[in-house]
Amino acid sequence: MIVDCAIYRAGRRTERAGEFTEALAKARASGDAFVWLGVLDPSEEEFGRVSEEFGLHPLAVEDALKAHQRPKLEVYDDSLFMVLKPVVYEPRSDRVSLGEVMVFVGEGFVVTVRHGDGAPLAEVRDRLEHEPEILAHGPTAVLYAIADAVVDHYLVVAAELQTDLEELETEVFSPDSSGSRDTAERIYTFKRQVVEFRRATGPLAAPVGRLAGGGPFGHGVPFVHDSSQPFFRDVGDHLLRVNESVESLDRLVSDILSAHLAQMGVRQNDDMRKISAWAAMAAVPTMIAGIYGMNFESMPELAWPGSYPVVVLAMVGIAVALHRQFKRRGWL
Repeated sequence: MIVDCAIYRAGRRTERAGEFTEALAKARASGDAFVWLGVLDPSEEEFGRVSEEFGLHPLAVEDALKAHQRPKLEVYDDSLFMVLKPVVYEPRSDRVSLGEVMVFVGEGFVVTVRHGDGAPLAEVRDRLEHEPEILAHGPTAVLYAIADAVVDHYLVVAAELQTDLEELETEVFSPDSSGSRDTAERIYTFKRQVVEFRRATGPLAAPVGRLAGGGPFGHGVPFVHDSSQPFFRDVGDHLLRVNESVESLDRLVSDILSAHLAQMGVRQNDDMRKISAWAAMAAVPTMIAGIYGMNFESMPELAWPGSYPVVVLAMVGIAVALHRQFKRRGWL
């Protein structure tokens, strides 16, 4: 559905247009205005009207409808198409979920398509409407503001994940840690969240770098003013920090998982040594009792009056000696 549609002239919102066709005609007629159309989870029929009116490329329209795209930047004849993936961190479940924002930028218009939650489009529009000196730069300012808001929130999510990782590290290396399967499951779950986060941040580096003037296609990106390149470089710097944080998180959680598995292996070895020590102490009395339980007639010890207490004392003495020996070696 269409969330908002408005005409902006000189950085100020002049009116809310009921029909985007009328708004686009007015903006193009004035020559110094542009239309910002916001759409949420559009249907194929609804977005078909939008794409026809704004002249959007069919491939970009298909991507916008299907969603589940990687962050990317595509340049077509009549518009620029960029995909970003906002990230939402859920503190209660310690989970990371991804949304999706598509931005079409053309001559005199911006069309934003949102799928899922977490897209800061309402906040971006509200902030830009209170900063007309920025919004006066037209569709380029909107594209920059959306990218900047998405990447800045990445920094917040990265900090939250870092806090979770520290708590997980404390749990794994705590002396009271039991090394249970729940801990391993939490580590694997956290690693999955990091991988999910990387899906949003990693592929975005190339599109932002291109907008910032980097690479062979960086200069002269259509529908984006060259004067905005320093601002996109700032977004790129923030994104670089995020990607470095993600790489660090991934390495650390892998190290924690290896340490946890090593701890479980050590505990299992300790348990096996203890079991083996107790089994060895039980084996000697069992062997002696087994020998004298065979009831052979030619066993002279059976006729001795003191044979029973001697055998019992022998079993106890051997067991005590083995216990001290295992204790000295740290097996018990």
